[in-house]
Amino acid sequence: MELPSLLYAAKFPTLTSCFSVVYLWIFFPITLLLYMVVPQKFRRYVLLIASYIFFWLISGELVYFMVLATLSVHYFGLWLDRLITNRKAAVKASEKDQRKAVKAQYQKKMRGVLFLAVLVHIGALLVVKYTGFFLTNINLIFEKTGLDFALDIPKYIMPIGISFFSLQALSYILDVYRGTVKADDNLTRLALWLAFFPQIVEGPFCRYGQTAEQLWNVKQVKYDNFVLGLMRIFYGMLKKIVVADRLNIMVATIFTDGAKQNGTMIAAGAICYTIQLYMDFSGAMDCVCGVAQIFGVTMPENFQQPFFSISISEFWKRWHITLGAWFRDYIFYPVSMSKPMKKLTMSARKKIGNHYGPLLAGAVALFCVWLANGLWHGAAWGYIFFGMYHFVLILAGNFITPVAQWTYQKLHFNPAWRPWKWFQMLRSTILVIIGELFFRAEDLKLGFSMFKKMVTDFHPTVVTATMIRSTGIDLHDCLIVAVTLMIVFAVSVMREKNVDIRGWLMNHNLVLRWAVMLAVVMYIIIFGAYGVGYVPVDPMYANF
Repeated sequence: MELPSLLYAAKFPTLTSCFSVVYLWIFFPITLLLYMVVPQKFRRYVLLIASYIFFWLISGELVYFMVLATLSVHYFGLWLDRLITNRKAAVKASEKDQRKAVKAQYQKKMRGVLFLAVLVHIGALLVVKYTGFFLTNINLIFEKTGLDFALDIPKYIMPIGISFFSLQALSYILDVYRGTVKADDNLTRLALWLAFFPQIVEGPFCRYGQTAEQLWNVKQVKYDNFVLGLMRIFYGMLKKIVVADRLNIMVATIFTDGAKQNGTMIAAGAICYTIQLYMDFSGAMDCVCGVAQIFGVTMPENFQQPFFSISISEFWKRWHITLGAWFRDYIFYPVSMSKPMKKLTMSARKKIGNHYGPLLAGAVALFCVWLANGLWHGAAWGYIFFGMYHFVLILAGNFITPVAQWTYQKLHFNPAWRPWKWFQMLRSTILVIIGELFFRAEDLKLGFSMFKKMVTDFHPTVVTATMIRSTGIDLHDCLIVAVTLMIVFAVSVMREKNVDIRGWLMNHNLVLRWAVMLAVVMYIIIFGAYGVGYVPVDPMYANF
């Protein structure tokens, strides 16, 4: 659903995938080798130079976006920090009855600086990513109203990862403004935190306090970190290369000809796309975290077995966790805790109670979050609908919670009953799959058409081996995907039970550890989707 006016400028596109030969077997090993041979004090600079080389290779001259973002957060941060210091001094030197006015004066200045910072980062993102979308819709309004006038739609070149590093940069400015992070006067450290190469394409979003010091004080490569990192990289490869890439041709075929497919095949396509997206993105996060761990850096987790969720709200606390946390901390809380929303909450509590009262302000904040979430994924009505779809589901869940709890009590029903939990997981998964149908459809109109056919023309008995082969895969592919999904499911169950599989392997003998790793590698080599005639699949979240 990306508009043609938004063009990526990758000079070395194969590098964008962390599982490509160029990245995993050339760029990363060379960086690691240089990192290991240089003296301790220079290792941070190896990572910084490698990160900028990497960004230049995937975005060409658009590396200046990263440079400008880094300079911006550095100097805006110092500006805010100076105002905070001056405010403290001014308040201390003021009479008691003047302190409130002094604080307000400095707060106004800080808000002005914050506004400029937001304007720079969000403004740049809005211009390059959304100008085409907004102008196209304005021209459509002109056309519908009969005006013989159309605005020219400019074409902008957009660097890969701008949606990620723009929000990450803004999180630093907001944290400095709030006083939760002290502004860093070391430009080099800030640059390394923002541009660290494993995370630049697909995240995760890292707060300054999470990784900046780790990256700056990196130490020698330890054997345990190296092996644990390799384990995670291989597991990510299993998910991406064996499952996500194999399903790509089927998903693309079904959604390209969505209007011609029967309801059963559309349902299969929606299910397979949901699986593909999870395997692709979570597999990439495994690789990112694995590479970082080899350097001794712990990245924030982005997935926590989302399909074990019993509600849509819980699902989004387990899926793309760092993005959800960003929206929660920088949109939901500020909106819901703003003065107008506090007044609304106080008034509503008196009239409709302690549960529903706060939900009114929460609904406004939740709407802002999911509108931003939809738009963050792309400039298209389908993404906006995707956001509003989940907004409605989560809001509905919040509203019916007291009713559900009252019903459980009256019926003496235990909501922790395991079959009921399984039903809730299934229900949540189905709702997620429906949302992903609209997310993947080429446009919103086609999404509704496919959904209607999925509901009204669903006949599983009409699916044949010939029909499956017409999507580009065969029963052999289906078997490989099914077996691999069972492996991933088993690992997910153990993780849900807090079993540290990699730690368990590290505590057992060397032969078992490397035998398991070799078995995973051989499985990928034998059953992975690659080779002659195979078209490499770009990382899916790099498009967002």
